[in-house]
Formats: sequence, structure tokens, C-alpha cells
Amino acid sequence: MPQPCVVIPSQETHHPAGLPKSAAVDAPDISVCVVNWNCRDLLDDCLHSLRHQPQGVSWEVIVVDNASTDGAADMVKHNFPEVILVRNESNQGFSRANNQAARLSRGRYLLFLNNDTVVPPGTLEELVHYADTNPGFGILGPRLQDPLGKIQTSYRNTITMPALLHRTVLFRWTGLFRRSYLWCRRESFDPESTREVEVLMGAAMLLPRRVFFDAGMWDEAYTFGGEDMDLCFRVRRSLPVIYHPNIEIIHHGRASTRQHLPFASCNIPAGFVRFLQKTGASPISLLVYKCALTLDGPLKMMSNSCQFLWRRFLGQPQKARKSLLAFKSSWYFLARGLLEFWKA
Repeated sequence: MPQPCVVIPSQETHHPAGLPKSAAVDAPDISVCVVNWNCRDLLDDCLHSLRHQPQGVSWEVIVVDNASTDGAADMVKHNFPEVILVRNESNQGFSRANNQAARLSRGRYLLFLNNDTVVPPGTLEELVHYADTNPGFGILGPRLQDPLGKIQTSYRNTITMPALLHRTVLFRWTGLFRRSYLWCRRESFDPESTREVEVLMGAAMLLPRRVFFDAGMWDEAYTFGGEDMDLCFRVRRSLPVIYHPNIEIIHHGRASTRQHLPFASCNIPAGFVRFLQKTGASPISLLVYKCALTLDGPLKMMSNSCQFLWRRFLGQPQKARKSLLAFKSSWYFLARGLLEFWKA
């Protein structure tokens, strides 16, 4: 595999030791784009899994580090000199960082990969083979499973306003919009069949290079949350989005989100609002949704605190921890994310 250069914030370019400049001329089959922020250990596992791929196809890896303070960027530089590394001086968000990686890429296909994934041997070769033998798709997504082999929901239907309202405490207790929520999140998932879908989970998405740039790249109005739905929505206007379960990637699932709970809790709700705006929600319905979510914050905190105490009393530490995380998420949203949510 040709080894590319290392890119640093000053835009000065360095070639790894012993790498001839001519090695960067031939375009690889696939460019793997990974965004990282303070997830050194997860990123290390992800890059190790990529390094041990068989050489059935040519590939490159581009890591954009959003000003990590845990030494992740230095780890990449020293342990993975073949990786193209971009060091941002501040957290640029998921979409903008992915676009940075895409602009540096040279591959025929772009694989946008979360840093909390592990790529089994042969996966890149299988992705390229499917893409080459099934032209005309817009986005290809593999089946996701956790490290214990449990299959994750790897695609879903497009989220709707009623489905989001059902997630609030008040509407969930009354059962209103339950059918809409299940339709969007769960009922449509068939893990065994290759099929055209509406939204792929953003943990692993493969796009032909031309399709990605023609679609307008990732929308940088999204900081974190909703951008995967948005990209699928735009690509689906002209090309199918495909789920293919014969290719699997291990995904820890929300590991990065839990590690950065304040950031995620503040940005994900605003991302959903932006997506609803782009898909035709009326100003009145958006106002209703914003009011409902704002009022729901204290209710969620009360509900989660009671749930936390009850689960502690029952001796269920893992479930109690989930309740505590949900409590903190609501608190961060009200304390730090409410202004951005209403501005969206």
C-alpha cells in the first residue's frame, strides 16, 4: 500500500522516513476518513485493525484530530506514520472535520468511519468489491455489531417530528406518537437482507468519490448530531442508499458520545432541529417541538433521578449508571445547550 504524507496545522507537508514522493501519485481504491476527539484508546484500536487488512485493495487512512488533549494525535504520528494526520487547533465538529479528510483523500471510494469501530480483516476488500460490482449506488453501509457480536440497528427510517416528540417524558408516558417512533427507529430493521434504506448509521458509510462531492459533502451547519441523516437525505434524491449485511464492522456504540456527554448533549438536539428544518418542517411545528423539549428537560431530570435511586436500591449498578448518564445529559442540555437549540 502506498504510504501518504503527514499534514500538520501549518499545512507544511512531510513524507514519512524512506517514503519516495512518487508514492503519492497512484490513487488508492479506498480512503478511510476518521474524525477523533479525545478518544486515544478507541482510535488506537481502530487504526490497528485497519493496519492488519490484507492487501486485496489499495487504501489510505486520514485522521483529523479535533484538538485532542489526551495525546491522540501524537499517538497517531508516532505509532501510525503511514496515516495522514490533520491536527486542528480547536474542535471543528464532526462534519467539518470529515470534509477536511475528504479534501485530502485520493481514493475512488470514501469510507467515513467512526473512531469507536474495529474493522475485521478483508472488510475494505469486500466493500470495494461490492461497490465495483454494483455501480449506481449512493451510499453503502455494512452491518454493525458490538464487540460481543450483538447486532446493532444499522439503518432506520427518516426521523420525524412525531417520533422525536415521543422521546419526551410526557408523550412517552401517554403513548402518543408511539407508532411513529417505532416506525422510525425499530420496526423496519431487518439485519439479514441487502436492501435500499432511508438512513444509515453514521458509524461506517462508503460513498463513491464523485457522489460525495456532487452531493455537497457533509453539511457543516451540523456540529454533532443529525449530519448522517442529512447526507443520506441529500444523496437519496438521486441515488439509492444501500444496507449490505454480508459486510460487518464492529462498533462499540456511543462510546465516544458517552465520553463527551456535555458536548453531545448540547449539540445533538440542535442537529435534529436543523434536519427538521431542511426536510420541510413548518415554523409552527418547530416552535412546538422546541417548547416541548425545553419543558421536557426538568421532567427527564426528575424521572431519571428517581430511576437512578430505585435501581441503586435494587442493586442494579449498570442500569443505575445509565439513569445517571441520562440525568446528566438533560442537565447539560438545559445548562449549556438551550441557547444553541433555540437559535437552530
